[in-house]
Amino acid sequence: MSWLTLSVHRYSMALLAYAFAAIMVGTTLPTPMYALFAEDLHFHVLTTTLIFAAYAGGVLAALLGFGRWSDVVGRRPVLLAGIAFAAASAVVFVLADSVPELLIGRVLSGLSAGLFTGTATAAVIEAAPPAWRSRAAAVASVVNIGGLGTGPVLAGVLVQYAPRPLDLSFIVHLVLCAAAAVAVLCSPETSPREGTLGVQRLAVPPEARSVFVVAALAAFAGFAVTGLFAAVAPSFVAEVVGIGNHAVAGVIAGSVFLTSAVAQVPARTMDPGRAVAAGCAILIAGMAILAVALHFSSLPGLIAAAVISGVGQGISFSRGLAAVSDRTPAERRAEVSSTYFVVAYVAIAVPVVGEGLAAQAWGLRTSGVVFAVSVAVLAAVCLVAILLRERQPARV
Repeated sequence: MSWLTLSVHRYSMALLAYAFAAIMVGTTLPTPMYALFAEDLHFHVLTTTLIFAAYAGGVLAALLGFGRWSDVVGRRPVLLAGIAFAAASAVVFVLADSVPELLIGRVLSGLSAGLFTGTATAAVIEAAPPAWRSRAAAVASVVNIGGLGTGPVLAGVLVQYAPRPLDLSFIVHLVLCAAAAVAVLCSPETSPREGTLGVQRLAVPPEARSVFVVAALAAFAGFAVTGLFAAVAPSFVAEVVGIGNHAVAGVIAGSVFLTSAVAQVPARTMDPGRAVAAGCAILIAGMAILAVALHFSSLPGLIAAAVISGVGQGISFSRGLAAVSDRTPAERRAEVSSTYFVVAYVAIAVPVVGEGLAAQAWGLRTSGVVFAVSVAVLAAVCLVAILLRERQPARV
């Protein structure tokens, strides 16, 4: 084996982590641009939320239809397919001049994310050198969520301060995709290539169901919040607060993901049940601040709500998955994890479309407050359920 090959293998975890982040950046790039697309194509918040929700549909289709393929055909072919979908999405957005084209672009982006989420996580973990083996799962999670958070920030700055506001971000992402493809091609294959192709099965074994219900409800609440900020935060900034700066909107939308990624690092050492409870309590605080910020049209309040909610979402989601995994037999963890992620991506799509419908009926401010109260109630139910379980011998 040549010196170059040894060097590439040594850094394969970093190369795959870069590819993971680069693709996830593209999935949230459109967030600061929705207002511009709406102005050019004459649509309102409901259409924005439907365009955003199309992404979750693509993710779910890829997770369910191709979730097991990388175990059979290898990690690299599936990752390269994900990169191809991401690049196709960027091209569609550059050329888009109608709502159906925006929907297609979001579905393609969702397919890329769905292919990457499980496959890149496994590849990063498998490529980790011995010194990083215990931290590889956390690295994969932080890279995933961090990429989601970087997308709106990058696009917001480019839209506000660079030329060609509806094109440049996607052109930049095409360059990132090309570099991601090189990174994947330079990395060794890590899959044993075993098993048969098929649809990903969704199920939860009886011994994990009670824990799963609580953890999944907490995940639903947290991902509903990320969906709200990713789809509607720019509208909050422009229409409720009255600030038309796209960079500010991008920072607010991105901060909920970035703080989620940061919070997951120290949360790794927390007891899963108590961590989910803490995450729910923090999420309730974030939603209370959001409701007050919308009522008083406060930009600092919106920023604080995004940051605090991101912390709560990151802790409750990551440790909720750990709690479920602890109760699940090893041979069934893949299907349980897939079920957990399906709940999360349904939460990204469905509540935010409800927010769009409510905004048409009641206005953006009122619908946002109702959304915040609803999520806080759901998080409170999870918190009470966990506290009641803590009093019993069998703990979350």
